[in-house]
Amino acid sequence: MIPVVGYKGHQIAVLGLGRSGLATARALREGGATPICWDDNPAARAAAEGEGFAIKELVKQGAFEGITSLIVSPGIPHLYPTPNPVVKAALAAGVAVDNDIGLFFRSFATRDWDNFDTLPKVVAVTGSNGKSTTSALIHHVLEAANRPCQLAGNIGRGVLDIDPAIDGEVVVLELSSYQTDLARSLTPDIAVFTNLSPDHLDRHAGMGGYFAAKRRLFAEGGPDRAVIGIDEDEGLYLANQLSEGLADDRVIRMSVEQKLTGPGWQVFAKKGFLSDYRKGKQVGSIDLRSVKGLPGVHNHQNACAAYSVCRSLGLAPRVIEQAFHSFAGLPHRSQIIAEAGGVTYVNDSKATNVDAAAKALEAFKKIRWICGGLQKDGGLEAVQAATGEVVKAYVIGREAATFAMQLGGVEAEVCTDMETAVSKAVAEAQEGETVLLAPAAASFDQYDSFEKRGDHFAALVKAQLS
Repeated sequence: MIPVVGYKGHQIAVLGLGRSGLATARALREGGATPICWDDNPAARAAAEGEGFAIKELVKQGAFEGITSLIVSPGIPHLYPTPNPVVKAALAAGVAVDNDIGLFFRSFATRDWDNFDTLPKVVAVTGSNGKSTTSALIHHVLEAANRPCQLAGNIGRGVLDIDPAIDGEVVVLELSSYQTDLARSLTPDIAVFTNLSPDHLDRHAGMGGYFAAKRRLFAEGGPDRAVIGIDEDEGLYLANQLSEGLADDRVIRMSVEQKLTGPGWQVFAKKGFLSDYRKGKQVGSIDLRSVKGLPGVHNHQNACAAYSVCRSLGLAPRVIEQAFHSFAGLPHRSQIIAEAGGVTYVNDSKATNVDAAAKALEAFKKIRWICGGLQKDGGLEAVQAATGEVVKAYVIGREAATFAMQLGGVEAEVCTDMETAVSKAVAEAQEGETVLLAPAAASFDQYDSFEKRGDHFAALVKAQLS
């Protein structure tokens, strides 16, 4: 646990009592503060009360009297589309609103660091797609290189739930736009921006607000080094804003769409080969084509980002390459769950938007595509250009017929439920084909989470093949 500093003797309100909320309350109490907790869910309130935390309905008149700050869990709207009533009450009362990420950066460094030979570092990864795989890959490479490290944030443990840093440790954080948007302190040593595509637009009032939330990771104090994907205009702009010129190697520009040249530090992947250029000369390369845990161009971008971070931390290219080959990938992210009769079965339930689904479709050949669910704003136009390898689509979800109608020239069968889709795809798949779950939609019409959707797919495939 990271005890929260700076609030000893203060009452601090905590809104949302899930994993991060309870961890925050514990860390506040450990640091000498008095947490005042609330959640609309009675079961969550009961769990917090069972740990001895005070429960108070924070929307009542005068509820924020004597309270210094409100700490908000990431799933709770703090501005758009409308602020949660508790957040609105705190704003009206002039109470500072923050989140666990802000508390972490305020509290991570301790006086023990004065005795360390090598100061701990924080790597923070954000972006629309790939941030989970990138974060996990960085952590995997560090572990393989015997560097002390921890993985937290939107993946792994809550940021305040990790252990206090030891000498030379690296903490890798995956941060969503919800987390970067609200945190009052954001001071990573290395920050990564993978890419940007439309997502969570209701929470940020459009693309401009969404990009602004991501950009805060690089603006609030500024990292010592920034790794920026420049294949979108926003990334190109961000790299320009952070550097004093192309030769400024505090910014590592990365791409999977173009060869990068110039006097600075560039990392790019073309035709399956990662190239590392500095001052116009190639200083490293990795053949990614045989790295089984990183299939497709989108994973090659993740590899570029992870490579850039690990090189910044002093790891040698060959150490990084060796670790890449032992990376098994993440559950629900281009995860190969079975191979039988020459057919490969892939679970990419994490592809909850059209951009992520398009990248998954581009990673495989001869695809029987299971898709559908709770469709996000913007339609399916962005995924249609990536359907060239789709043999047939099997559409699930409550609005499966509407979804199928948007697939254009793709042969599509309305299956509605996962059981039917998997049964038909397995029965019809031929040698050399891939059965791919890449929904291009959220899961909440039929499942509690994308993880449960992916687990259901994997269980059904294994049952069909047994």
